[in-house]
Amino acid sequence: MGPLVVIGDTLLDVDVEGDSERLCPDAPVPVVDIAAEHARPGGAGLAALLAARDGAEVVLITAIGDDPDGHRLCALLSEEVELVRLPLNGGTVRKTRVRSRGQTMLRLDSGDGVAPSDPPGEIPEEITAVLARAGAVLVSDYGRGVAGLAREPLRETRVPVVWDPHPRGGPPMPGCTLLTPSEAEARMLCPDGYRGPDQAARRLVRELRAAAVAVTTGGNGATLAVQGGPLTRVPPPVTAAGQDACGAGDRLAGAAALALRDGADVEEAVTIGVGEASRFVERGGAATVRTQEQRLGDRPRTALEVARLTRARGGRLIATGGCFDLLHAGHVSLLRRARALGDALVVCVNSDDSVRRLKGPSRPVVDARDRVEVLRALSCVDAVLVFEEDTPAESIELLRPDVWVKGGDYEGEVLPESQVLKRLGAEFVALSTLPGRSTSNLIREIQ
Repeated sequence: MGPLVVIGDTLLDVDVEGDSERLCPDAPVPVVDIAAEHARPGGAGLAALLAARDGAEVVLITAIGDDPDGHRLCALLSEEVELVRLPLNGGTVRKTRVRSRGQTMLRLDSGDGVAPSDPPGEIPEEITAVLARAGAVLVSDYGRGVAGLAREPLRETRVPVVWDPHPRGGPPMPGCTLLTPSEAEARMLCPDGYRGPDQAARRLVRELRAAAVAVTTGGNGATLAVQGGPLTRVPPPVTAAGQDACGAGDRLAGAAALALRDGADVEEAVTIGVGEASRFVERGGAATVRTQEQRLGDRPRTALEVARLTRARGGRLIATGGCFDLLHAGHVSLLRRARALGDALVVCVNSDDSVRRLKGPSRPVVDARDRVEVLRALSCVDAVLVFEEDTPAESIELLRPDVWVKGGDYEGEVLPESQVLKRLGAEFVALSTLPGRSTSNLIREIQ
């Protein structure tokens, strides 16, 4: 079963918590004595994080700025979701809520970042590559431009698509499996007259050619209209009146998308979504979400991200491949010299099954996860990509490097990847290896 792919705008949400028992002496405003600060992903990032905590594999395609708030977002997300990071024009959007005893007293918004409206050609290709393996798609549109980048690639997808709109975003793409607007969002999608959630749901099904529309009505659940079917009201299983509802819409849309991925029909999916959202609010909503930040800094960029950024900056992308089982001085020498040929180096690594097919049942000595971590620790390596096939041809197709490097004397030989290199116009470079250094020799010495 493919992953849930979440596409949309990610924000940094920060809750400043404290007690307020007095007024400021120079103005009639409360004074909050800060006790704690909690940060979490917001927007599409929150939807992705909550879906991942349901046990699903989740890929998040989003735009994040190269600034301190953007780095913090990556640290909050990268341990739990696979992150495909697109460029952001401007600063990462941050929403800071000042709260006391469970009540929000003030919200401060900063950051003006939007996804590029005219992105380079490789961004849609990157989105397409992720969508090709999706089990379902959730578009979480917060009006910052990422949803617009996905419209064309999404037209070709054959998996369920849930679109969660936002007042600042554009109209949902026609033909979606499920739309999940709130009443405020439905009102904006019906600009010439809103006559309640029932009529709005029916109208949006017709006008946006959606299979179903669920207009969420807060503590009352949702009103569901299905193409060619009756109107259904979906009540919440628990009542959470007066609770902080921040994040409820993200929870509903994510849970419904996962249910559709797993084979539920749309009414079952919306029922599950309403139930999960109401329980989420009952437990305290987004304010209770805790994430473990990576204290050592931003996670290394993905191979596709390195490839895209290198091309966008006019750089020269180098790629090489191999098993890299029991990393030794010969490997390090090859990688350093390969990196010196360009501006970034991506290492394609055979998976454990691929190594076994090539080297025999006793290999690899070191599993793929550890091989990747060791390679990432080298300053000359910008990213690592694991491939399952016997040759790295598909990885080369995905990365589109300017130069493909092999170790040893391959002059005059026809490589399995020669055809794709020729088609891409990539240069092939063979670098000599250090004599006597090999994993086979190491294994013999150990034995």
